[in-house]
Parts: sequence; C-alpha cells; structure tokens
Amino acid sequence: MNDPLGDMLTRIRNAQMRGKSTVRTPASKLRAWVLDVLADEGYIRGYESVEDTQHPEIEISLKYFDGTPVIRELKRVSKPGRRVYMSVGDIPSVRQGLGVSIVSTSKGVMSDAAARTNNVGGEVLCTVF
Repeated sequence: MNDPLGDMLTRIRNAQMRGKSTVRTPASKLRAWVLDVLADEGYIRGYESVEDTQHPEIEISLKYFDGTPVIRELKRVSKPGRRVYMSVGDIPSVRQGLGVSIVSTSKGVMSDAAARTNNVGGEVLCTVF
C-alpha cells in the first residue's frame, strides 16, 4: 500500500456511503493522530484499538446527524507523489472556516486553527467538511 492515510480516508467515505456505524482500518501512529483531530473537531464519535486479529487495527465509530453523515467531504491534499507544504500564513481555510485542514507540523498533527495558534506550518494532509 503506497498511501495508508489515503486508504483510511477512502474507507471512511465508503462506510459512510453505505451507512455503516463503524469501520476498521490497519493501525498506525499517523492514522491515530489524524483520528484524534477528527474526534476533537466532532467529525467522528471516536476510535479504539482492536488487537484480536493478527495485525492490530483501529475501529472508527462514525457520526451521523438525522441519518446523514457529519463528514460531507473528505479530501487528501498531500499525496506520496506530490507533497504539499505550507507556511502558517498559507494554510487554507476550508469553506470559509466551516471545515478543517489537518496539518502535520513539527509540533504534531493538528487542525489548521491550532497550527495558526501555535504559529507553525507543515504538510497539509487532508481537508474535512
């Protein structure tokens, strides 16, 4: 697998299109950090590690409001073939601030608002609306 984070985002999109309540993805630190940001921003209910299989996995609890998914749009920005780095002043606001950009900085993975507060730039991993 070339893009583990892109794979996780696609699994979340696919599960929401089918109306699933949970989805599993292979575990990694980067995925857990991105899920921490999604949970803090209120886009997912939460996640937990599952180690009943041979390889550790993460089970993500998806969030719905009136039967529609809370996450309307989930896009990968920085890809393995084309990394996208931005300074703190260039980090995009998603849908005039209604959405969130997830940024990997030297101080950890955080939302765009937290990156602006900490005055750090980095790799823009994905955008969520």
